[in-house]
Amino acid sequence: MLNPLSLTPASIRRIRPLGWYRRQLELQAAGLNGHLDKIWPDVRDSRWIGGEREGWERVPYWLDGFIPLAWLLDDEGMQRRALRYVEAILANQEEDGWLCPCAREERARYDTWAYLLICKVLTVYYDCAGDERIPSALHRALRCLDAHLDGNTLFNWGAARWYEGLIPVFWLYERTGEEWLLDLAHKLEVQGFQYKELFDHYRDGEPRRRWSLLTHVVNLAMCLKSDALASRCKAGEDPSAFARKALSVLEKYHGMAVGHFTGDECVSGDSPVQGTELCGVVEAMYSYEWLLAVSGETEWADRLERLAFNALPAAVSEDMWTHQYLQMTNQVACRIMPEGDVLFRTNSGEAHLFGLEPNFGCCTANFGQGWPKLAGYTFLRAPDGIASAALLPAEADFAVDGAAVTCRLETDYPFRGTLAYTITTDRPVEFTFSVRIPGFAASAAVDGRPAACGGFWKTRRVWEGTTRIGVELAFDCVLTPRPRQMACLWRGPLLYSLGLEARWEKREYERDGVERRFPYCDYELSTDAPWNYAFAGGPFAVTEHPIGDIPFSFANPPVSIDAALVPVEWPFEHGACAVEPTDRRPLGPPEQKALIPYGCAKLRMTEMPAPEGTAD
Repeated sequence: MLNPLSLTPASIRRIRPLGWYRRQLELQAAGLNGHLDKIWPDVRDSRWIGGEREGWERVPYWLDGFIPLAWLLDDEGMQRRALRYVEAILANQEEDGWLCPCAREERARYDTWAYLLICKVLTVYYDCAGDERIPSALHRALRCLDAHLDGNTLFNWGAARWYEGLIPVFWLYERTGEEWLLDLAHKLEVQGFQYKELFDHYRDGEPRRRWSLLTHVVNLAMCLKSDALASRCKAGEDPSAFARKALSVLEKYHGMAVGHFTGDECVSGDSPVQGTELCGVVEAMYSYEWLLAVSGETEWADRLERLAFNALPAAVSEDMWTHQYLQMTNQVACRIMPEGDVLFRTNSGEAHLFGLEPNFGCCTANFGQGWPKLAGYTFLRAPDGIASAALLPAEADFAVDGAAVTCRLETDYPFRGTLAYTITTDRPVEFTFSVRIPGFAASAAVDGRPAACGGFWKTRRVWEGTTRIGVELAFDCVLTPRPRQMACLWRGPLLYSLGLEARWEKREYERDGVERRFPYCDYELSTDAPWNYAFAGGPFAVTEHPIGDIPFSFANPPVSIDAALVPVEWPFEHGACAVEPTDRRPLGPPEQKALIPYGCAKLRMTEMPAPEGTAD
């Protein structure tokens, strides 16, 4: 038995991105993710396609974002490039079904994380391209994996990420109903890390300079969906319970203002100058997407949006040609930290540079899944109709009881609070249309009537012809407490920062046979702008600006908030601002400063001392 999803994401083939969201996808296609197969040896010359370079996670990671990006943009050239890789993977599948590029005698030592990942990626390709070879190839691959695990149990990354294998296993079960697939799902769970035990008896509250698979930020971001996925094979389990518990622990000890948790590369406490890995951001987004689909609970869409609109754009340059491995909440410089002065506990002193592959190349390959996968969660099938969850401008087609239905959302959200829906049917049809009203909204109205925040607004009716629905969301400016008597400023889905004008210093060089060359060279960032401020309190004045060709632009942010800040004594040390000021007494009168969305600011101050009575 496999429990059905509460909400089923729309097929990428049925979705058309609109407005600023389409522009963001176009930037990604024109940038690093859209060119890795041309410039980066680990993808261009990979063993997956008969080359000599890396034959493990990097090509599957890249395809996981590049494939849906190509189909969302309806770019035939990109689609042909994706097909070249899929053709090679299918052509090189062994007779017994083995899917990864390693010799038979190497299989016992081959970490099957890449095997689980490429099986999942093939389901993404099928969703986009409808290639009927995929179900057969996956059937053979999973049969082979099932036999392989009888004598070669999961280890290392495969054991840490066992639940990723449930995605292709369940995908194939829904098409075949073959019971052995549920046995394989059980085998993966039994052989994998037991994260429930980790968080029931948590022992990693104190950050350490010690690398561990159990404290690795990407594993922890991924594992948030583990119990929700596994609950599909069980009766009566709350699919959200484990994720809620894990997040309560992670946020208590390692929480960040941006709504994520530190990990540079392993969990690293709650300091605003400890980093978090970009891979962890996009994998947490993917976990929240699955939690939303399995549970149907809108809290996961709230979390998803806050990462997508803040932490994701913050770690990628505006042209999307470079990215950071680690982002910091308070980030006043991105310069190489000298050995012995590195703030990061398990990463190098260049991990926060913007570049091709700062620190490690996993994020280079993996960050591309963040924006495209959101598309499937704009409109989803619900048992009683259609639901709008991730509030991005997009259009999707559905078939409902024989009727052709198109749902369209035109919006500048998250920069504005207005949502304009158009629902068109080719014949009368009855279904329920549900709109997520974010829990962080102060108030909401649908067609002028008040709607409750923090759930779905629903209407069931017979739809005929074209119907329009207007939603207005209101957001308050909220100084949110942070540790050390600090605070950060949220307004609805967006976190705000004092953005700092940055100097981008180019670094072109070659290392290990990999060129860093403009536009995919490395950059060190520094600023002369003052940053040593504390919040002086309200009021906060919101100003909306036009949304330009770069939605998350520093020079032209779509929205800003004027706030009163006071200068305080705050030293610069070890290549970063200190964790907190040395003296909070004002050094001068309040100054009016324009705060901009966190995702628009590559250098920024976000977590600052709060007025008395604001912070814990």
